[in-house]
Amino acid sequence: MGTLTITDAGVSFEETYKNGTKPKHPHAWRWNYQDIQQLKIASKSLTVLTYRDNKWKLGADRQYEFHLVADKTFEDAYQLLKGRLDQRLVAAIPDQLSNILWEIPVKHLLRFGGDEGVLQVGTDAIVYKSADRAESRTWRYEDIENISSSGPFELTITTFERAKTHYGNLKGFNFELKQRLEEARYNDLWLRLNQSKGLKVLNSYRGAVEAR
Repeated sequence: MGTLTITDAGVSFEETYKNGTKPKHPHAWRWNYQDIQQLKIASKSLTVLTYRDNKWKLGADRQYEFHLVADKTFEDAYQLLKGRLDQRLVAAIPDQLSNILWEIPVKHLLRFGGDEGVLQVGTDAIVYKSADRAESRTWRYEDIENISSSGPFELTITTFERAKTHYGNLKGFNFELKQRLEEARYNDLWLRLNQSKGLKVLNSYRGAVEAR
């Protein structure tokens, strides 16, 4: 048991002393944001993946997982963190989009079975609202490496979330679509994603060439 503190500077944890007695080796850690390799936040849990090696796990990066015991959530902390962390932030929280361009019911395919929900596309983010809240995600466009589709009823979102079982350590989310995804919507989503990566410059250059 202890207190987790999230500030503009970083994240820290300090163990609560039992019966007022300080333990010989109290658990206390502090991480600046630059020392966090990935931070996953859900409604009731937060996981910090560091750059430190764990000698007991053959050098795997050490991570720390915290669970809320009070009747509270990490919703407010998420609002702070999404303005402090880049693609190292994994938001297992369905954010409220200010402008939903379109949405579609889907099934998220997992290794064994899957879960169902709704995929919402906004002007600057994509939200997956799962019936299993723990599987929900919010991706800013900067959190997405690529999107792909093999047909109008399938969509894959490849993210920068770490996943050792996926190619290149990137995690892919495969969705079966319950409604047909129109080509115009897919193309618009692809363009929005790639414009966030600098395609706007290429488009401007192409426009200048075509105008000659």
